[in-house]
Amino acid sequence: MQKIILASQSPRRKDLLSHIVAKFSVQAADIDETVIPNESPITYVSRLSLEKAQHIFNSNPDAIVIGSDTSVIINDRILGKPVDLQDCINTLSLLSDKQHQVITAFTVMSKNKTITQVVSTDVLFKAVNEEEIINYWHTGEPQDKAGSYAIQGIGAKFVKAINGSVSSVVGLPLVEIEQVLKEVME
Repeated sequence: MQKIILASQSPRRKDLLSHIVAKFSVQAADIDETVIPNESPITYVSRLSLEKAQHIFNSNPDAIVIGSDTSVIINDRILGKPVDLQDCINTLSLLSDKQHQVITAFTVMSKNKTITQVVSTDVLFKAVNEEEIINYWHTGEPQDKAGSYAIQGIGAKFVKAINGSVSSVVGLPLVEIEQVLKEVME
C-alpha cells in the first residue's frame, strides 16, 4: 500500500479523509495563499490545492499527496477568514438571505499522475440579523472559517438549503476524492 499524505493542517479535512482512507499521515503545507490580482475563484482554489500537494510531494516523492483548498464565493468575490468582528458582520450580512457558492479544489499527486478537480456547492442562507452574527462571533467558531461560518458546527443554523456536496463545504469532497484515489492507485 502506497503511503498517503494529506497536505493540510485542518482537523476537519483530517476527520473527513478518515472516512474513506484507513491509514494516512498529515503534513501542513506552508504556502503563500494570497489571491493573485484578477484571479478567478476557481483558478485560485485549484492553484492552492496544487501548490499544497506539490509542496509536500517534493519531500515525499513516493507518496500519494492530497492537497485541498476551499473558498466561499458570492458574486465572484472570494470571502476569506474574518479579521475581526466587524469583518464577520460584513461577511455574514452579505450572505444573509442569499445563495452563495462554496468551491473546493483538491489535487491528488503521485509520481505517475496528478489530478486536480473542483467541486462547487450552492448554499442558501436564511436572513441573519446583526445580533445573531455578534452572538455567533462570541462562540469562537467563525474566527478561522472562510466565509465566517462552519456548516458542520453552530453555523449550520444559518443554512436554509444546500445543493451539492456537504463534505466539500466542510473542506474535502469525499465522493470525488475516493474516485480519484482509486484511479491514481491503479
